[in-house]
Amino acid sequence: MAFQLPALAYAFDALEPHIDARTMEIHHDKHHAAYTNNLNNAIAGTEWENASIEDILANVSKIGMPVRNNGGGFYNHNLFWEIMGPNGGGAPSGDILSAIETHLGGWEKFKETFNAAATTRFGSGWAWLIVTGDKKLAVTSTPNQDNSLMDIAEVKGTPILGLDVWEHAYYLNYQNRRPDYISAFWNVINWQAVTAKFNAAMK
Repeated sequence: MAFQLPALAYAFDALEPHIDARTMEIHHDKHHAAYTNNLNNAIAGTEWENASIEDILANVSKIGMPVRNNGGGFYNHNLFWEIMGPNGGGAPSGDILSAIETHLGGWEKFKETFNAAATTRFGSGWAWLIVTGDKKLAVTSTPNQDNSLMDIAEVKGTPILGLDVWEHAYYLNYQNRRPDYISAFWNVINWQAVTAKFNAAMK
């Protein structure tokens, strides 16, 4: 069964002024749609045609770059839309905040580390908050459309929060001011969604 482009759970302009409607529309309807279509084309007629995206990513070294790039793009953007929302911002609470304090040095230190991962990612890529195999939180970054589920990842784990730092994610509004875009991202994070992913990964 072919992978489907998921519909956004909110309007294109729902994240303004932090992320503008035109960027959201192009990002979802053009970029994410292209990754989805290209992934389907890349796995059509292969043994991976009916595999889950997680199984595909866990084996990308065996499948090739078209699947690595487009499978990553498909998965990464699915997560990206899910962990943002119009009523986002603030800070998490409960077990995830406790884990941030235990594993990442506290809320402010975590934000500093995450911002640095996003700012210093050369070229295109992502910054991530992940749950590692030993059930600890870690901040990492990956190039292009790679992620920590891939068997080629330097740091492996389950992504629960991701920030797209490809220029297409912010250039219409922020131009070359990536740090401003990263700062704005904290205002649209849906911590309820992130916490749900955290709880699932910790089981």
